[in-house]
Amino acid sequence: MMSEWQGRVAVITGAASGFGLEASRIAARAGMKVVMADVQADALELSAHDVLALGAGQGAEVLPFRLDVSKAAEVEALAAATRERFGVPHFVFNNAGVGAGGLVWEHSAADWDWVLGVNLLGVAHGVRVFTPMMLEAAAADPTYRGHIVNTASMAGLLTPPNMGVYNVSKAAVVSMTETLYHDLSLVSTQVRAHLLCPYFVPTGIHRSERNRPGGANEPITRSQQIAAAMSEKAVTSGKVTAAQTAQLVFDAMDADRFYVYTHPQALGGVRTRMEDQVLQRNPTDPFHERPEIGARLRAQLAQMPGDGQD
Repeated sequence: MMSEWQGRVAVITGAASGFGLEASRIAARAGMKVVMADVQADALELSAHDVLALGAGQGAEVLPFRLDVSKAAEVEALAAATRERFGVPHFVFNNAGVGAGGLVWEHSAADWDWVLGVNLLGVAHGVRVFTPMMLEAAAADPTYRGHIVNTASMAGLLTPPNMGVYNVSKAAVVSMTETLYHDLSLVSTQVRAHLLCPYFVPTGIHRSERNRPGGANEPITRSQQIAAAMSEKAVTSGKVTAAQTAQLVFDAMDADRFYVYTHPQALGGVRTRMEDQVLQRNPTDPFHERPEIGARLRAQLAQMPGDGQD
């Protein structure tokens, strides 16, 4: 069904790498007009050049747009630039995200502002700015079809330990997107919402610290060091690729499927968590099937100095 995307407009945040870059490549190969948005200006220019070359034979066009999605005014400027250059988008991928871990009480105020700003407010700004445009287009044209895809994470469904601020941000995106789906169903059949919940996929998100406020000068706790090391190992060893994940997104839009999972085998943990809530039992040990991992994490955390700082 990719031919149906030709000539349509895509807006993709976090487009310089990972899922965003791969979705941009698919869109370009389908002959779409692609707005690629990212905070990393140099990487964005290189990626946009690559994507444009990839889709040149299909009539694709590319508009690179540097922004910080946590800033409302910058997302509003993105929408204005999109409308001016290409018109109303048919596919909005609120995908930009950062990763951060550690014990939940050890996150600094700056960490909360940074992670929630990008992962949660970045999605909220995209929903707030683009949804009215898409509904307006739908009201004016009965053939218009629009899709809003928000990137959450299995972490938002499983809430694993030592990943506090990240879990919170992604759980909020799950809630927001499910609500968006229901809200859209009240007013339109032409604009649909979709939720991407990837598990461990090699994307580079484990290198998010380069954009952390304060950067290398910001103190890092023992638990945050442990979380970063575990995240890097899990992400880089992932077998499902970012390209496969991006294709799952397009498949879900074509099939009008809301939930998009890269690792459906991980849903057993989601079921257990839901059963804990319904049965009013205490949360199940997330390591009950791999106790050696839990034992290793507890041993590592037990080595923490008294003040929690290295």
